[in-house]
Amino acid sequence: MLVVVTAILASCGTTSKVPITGRKQNLIVSDEQVMSLSNQQYQEYMKTAKASTNAANTAMVKRVGQRLANAVVTYLNANGLGNEVTNYQWEFNLVQNTQVNAFCMPGGKIVVYEGILPVTQDEASLAIVLGHEIAHAVAKHSAERISNEYKQQYGLQILGGVASAAGMGPNTANVVSQIIGVGTQAWTSGFSRSQESEADHIGLIFAAMAGYDPEVAVTFWQRMAAAGNSSNSIFSDHPSDAKRIKQIQGWLPEAKKYYKK
Repeated sequence: MLVVVTAILASCGTTSKVPITGRKQNLIVSDEQVMSLSNQQYQEYMKTAKASTNAANTAMVKRVGQRLANAVVTYLNANGLGNEVTNYQWEFNLVQNTQVNAFCMPGGKIVVYEGILPVTQDEASLAIVLGHEIAHAVAKHSAERISNEYKQQYGLQILGGVASAAGMGPNTANVVSQIIGVGTQAWTSGFSRSQESEADHIGLIFAAMAGYDPEVAVTFWQRMAAAGNSSNSIFSDHPSDAKRIKQIQGWLPEAKKYYKK
């Protein structure tokens, strides 16, 4: 039954490939729907956020962010994805917050917390962070996660109906729902880590395209690990520090092909 339900839901929406990695994804929400939701949330957040008063750091975030955005636009146009460019209205903000954190809303609204700058230390390492955040937007990870949530909810509802129609008692049907629920919950957790690793990969390539040495990603993550920041920051859902560094080292030969000083 789960296979049938999954097949039905997967047949809805559109199937596309993630830039750089080429991974196939199925989306049942449109870009317009995701952008509308994200813009509302972004505007609400910015009403309460306090902009950084450090002019130099603010300028750095905007400068590095724009270089990355330009590289992304160039890549999309050069790879037959020019129609995607209109989905992004890039905006880069540095806000007063001591957390080691940053985030990107669909559509290219990126917010950096001041607390991450002591760890990045330089523009190239900041580019690794911003590249990661931009990658989430370009890979449409938010739309994918929303689509996945829809599939889970409707899948459980359909399964519940099938169980009742099949003559299962309420207790039996409840057990089926619990089993499927546990399964999808675990899958969602793994899926999140998969997205985060993909953002590491794509972000590394984008940073290289923008003219930032991708090798700094290794030393940046070593600093994060030494400071114990990756366990309580934006990157807490990622693989372990050791696994992440190993993955990045594996992607470096690919990234260096795009790197020009």
